[in-house]
Amino acid sequence: MRVPWRVPVVQAPVGPATTPELVTAVSRTGGLGTLAASWIEPDTLQLLLRGIYGAVGAEFCVNLVLAFDQRDRLEVVLDGGARFVSFSWGVDSELIGLARDRGAVVLVQVGNVGEAVDAAQRGASVVIAQGVEAGGHVQGTTPLVELIREMRSELEVPIVAAGGIADSASVRAAVAAGADAVACGTAFLAASEADVHPAYLDLLLTAVAADTVLTTIFDVGWPNAPHRVIRNKTYAGWVAAGEPEGDNRPGNGDVIATRDAIPVMRYSDAQPTNSTTGDIEAMALYAGTSVSHVRQIAGAAELTNAIAHAFP
Repeated sequence: MRVPWRVPVVQAPVGPATTPELVTAVSRTGGLGTLAASWIEPDTLQLLLRGIYGAVGAEFCVNLVLAFDQRDRLEVVLDGGARFVSFSWGVDSELIGLARDRGAVVLVQVGNVGEAVDAAQRGASVVIAQGVEAGGHVQGTTPLVELIREMRSELEVPIVAAGGIADSASVRAAVAAGADAVACGTAFLAASEADVHPAYLDLLLTAVAADTVLTTIFDVGWPNAPHRVIRNKTYAGWVAAGEPEGDNRPGNGDVIATRDAIPVMRYSDAQPTNSTTGDIEAMALYAGTSVSHVRQIAGAAELTNAIAHAFP
């Protein structure tokens, strides 16, 4: 099946690393640039959408995480003219219907076959299958290729493969399993347009898959949500202490950094951007297993085209 955009590559929402310049650069290639809008204040979001729309028209996506109330932001997004809206961490019939009624193409990220079927039945035009290999917050518990194979026989909508994709081999494996497009997050953290602190970027460019771990310790701001990060001293200290919970974690409540003048506590879900100061390497350093193939900084258009050229 063909996805309803020209180049079958999605730049996954990567939190505050996702700048308008990143979204615009990907969308100009024909890929689907995605703005991570879940924590942006509506007034600021309105301005960002206006800028992206002015650069690429409606051909871009906005992601909203449904673990949080997103009704007001969705109204802003739909008024802002984005043709594509993606939802993750939930399947909400009302919000899907609202977006479709306003003419948006709806993508829903899921982590298992049951959620995929539910999303399609509730009106999703495209399903994003997230494998356990993904970086950042991870809905999936199943290896990506296995998940796509399970979904393909149950779905009649396009499937976007997400999790562990940054090289030709992973693209080909996803397509062979039944994917119609791929979504990449970790790969785009190394885009020159991304807002990633230099110390974080250095670690991304040298880490391998075995350096990542799926955990729940960076939960201040978003509890009970598994996430894949690069192991660091915060994680190592927690393990050495016997993996205690809550207030018993070593250094719990310590302020370790500041981002945009806001204190960042140890175990916060905040990731390091260029505006961050403090103990960068103690923060949540999100990365998927595809980090093994992220070895140099490149423009987002170059990254998109390289991934697209891997399609058989």
